[in-house]
Amino acid sequence: MATMRDVAVEASVSVATVSACVSGRRFVSPELKARVERAIADLGYQPDGIARSLRTGTTDLIGLVIPDITNPFFTEFVRDVELLAKADGYATILADSNYEVATEARMLGLLRQQRVDGIILCPAGERADYNFAAWPQELPMVIVDNAWTDTPFDTITLDNVTAGADITRHILGLGHREIAMVAGPRGNHTSDQRLTGFVRAMAEAGVPPRLDFIRHGDFREAGGYAQGMALLDLPQRPSAIFVANNNMLIGVMRAIHDRGLQAPDDISVASIDDFPWAGAFRPGLTTARQPVRLFAQHALRLIRQRCVEQTLSPREQIMLKPDLIIRESVRRR
Repeated sequence: MATMRDVAVEASVSVATVSACVSGRRFVSPELKARVERAIADLGYQPDGIARSLRTGTTDLIGLVIPDITNPFFTEFVRDVELLAKADGYATILADSNYEVATEARMLGLLRQQRVDGIILCPAGERADYNFAAWPQELPMVIVDNAWTDTPFDTITLDNVTAGADITRHILGLGHREIAMVAGPRGNHTSDQRLTGFVRAMAEAGVPPRLDFIRHGDFREAGGYAQGMALLDLPQRPSAIFVANNNMLIGVMRAIHDRGLQAPDDISVASIDDFPWAGAFRPGLTTARQPVRLFAQHALRLIRQRCVEQTLSPREQIMLKPDLIIRESVRRR
């Protein structure tokens, strides 16, 4: 089995140069890097990750746990984290909990066994599902998206109350009063905050929301479809529906189509979470966009920072602002 020394001899460079090329942590000229990469390919060299981990105490691995890879928000977030991590010389191990807290716990345990340098967690459950005080505090962890203020770890969230209120105010500003909301699961912090924003904006306008117009889905397309159908089948259906995330929005749009209706001619629609084809959809969808790349940048920065700190600085609770994207899916009442 080829060693790093064999690669160095084959490429006529130092072992330190080979190490720098393999780790990506130090600049190597393109000419030397090309020679090392040719030697690695010719010799079939594979770095000994276990030996390196024992020697340095690091693995250059970051664990990333998300609840649903089919959700465009998490798809984009994973892509950005992996690109930024790669640029810093890290590799990522991705785990999808499928919104199952037990699966999430098992994946977190496996990541700890792999001795990852840090974990980025997008929790699947509600606050009662987590005993953060029992979690190892020496492992850098950043909690993203569905995050609570009382965790001992760094958190990065959207200002979900503002996002929910902004969308609702926009719909109200176009004359709608019979506004429904398809929220996420009860107890999910992100869902609860978006619902709070909706209720707050309705109260400011002096329009008490109807209880039968507030529905709870599961953040998935099927849940959005079921709740959309339920709203459309009411004796007095709403004139506009605010949907709490993009996956459920797809389900609501299918329900509108299956009932022989059109948006926005028959019913207006808006949601939180923008995605690449939201503007290409007809009608173009009005959304509150999340700054996904900023989520990834802050998460990687905090992991790197915690890995090198001798004395941990105070935890950070970062709340990012949404960006209201107005398109054609909400029409004047």
